[in-house]
Amino acid sequence: MNGVNRWVRDLRRVPEPTAHVLFFPHAGGAATFFHPFAAHLPQRYDLSAIQYPGRQDRSQEEFVTTVEGLAKEVVRHLPPLRSTPLVLFGHSMGAAVAFEVARRLAGPQETPGGPVDRRLVVSGRRAPSTGRRAESVHRGTDEEILAEIARLGGTEEELLRDPEIVRMILPAVRNDYRAIARYRPDPGSAVDIPLLCLTGDRDPRLTVREAGEWKAHTTAEFRMETFSGGHFYLAEHRAAVCRAVERFASGG
Repeated sequence: MNGVNRWVRDLRRVPEPTAHVLFFPHAGGAATFFHPFAAHLPQRYDLSAIQYPGRQDRSQEEFVTTVEGLAKEVVRHLPPLRSTPLVLFGHSMGAAVAFEVARRLAGPQETPGGPVDRRLVVSGRRAPSTGRRAESVHRGTDEEILAEIARLGGTEEELLRDPEIVRMILPAVRNDYRAIARYRPDPGSAVDIPLLCLTGDRDPRLTVREAGEWKAHTTAEFRMETFSGGHFYLAEHRAAVCRAVERFASGG
């Protein structure tokens, strides 16, 4: 994976990786959100992050308007998968995209020589089987969407007071909220790979119980870890989150 891939951005590549972690950002987020995590993951890991269109250096490209569409494009733009174990890590909306990517990589389109081991980490997102709770943030005014962003944390408040920055980020945020609101996964859908669920104990978007329902969406091993904090608990606990990912990746 290299810089010419519009979808997959390398954070670090090593000659003989023991695992490859592929990050999927939250609604309105970008690959750069995961740059600080590289300092806390083993140097023997390859690290990459997905860059959705319609933001940062892809701001002039059209948005993808559905979670399923994002997953389809990610799979299409993944370079040939090697035997290196692959860990898909998605936060919030990214958890839904990563789940759909994992489902597609298990399908008939997977080619020989794919990874011998795949694992899925979902963070800050309720399980598909928890029901169809209405999500309508995308229908709100700009001020209401900014208030929701502030409520969830993860974005410095001074940035949300900068009109130029707000003008740049709001279209992507609104699009992504619309995509997740339209997401209608099969409540019985499951992957056949190990799944680790991470969540904050004070997340205003979901309860610990709703996060735990991800157990029903894998036929393989399930693990769950809860951290103190809200929706962006992972920004407060980068080192601990990365240790959990390392344990999970190694099967320990």
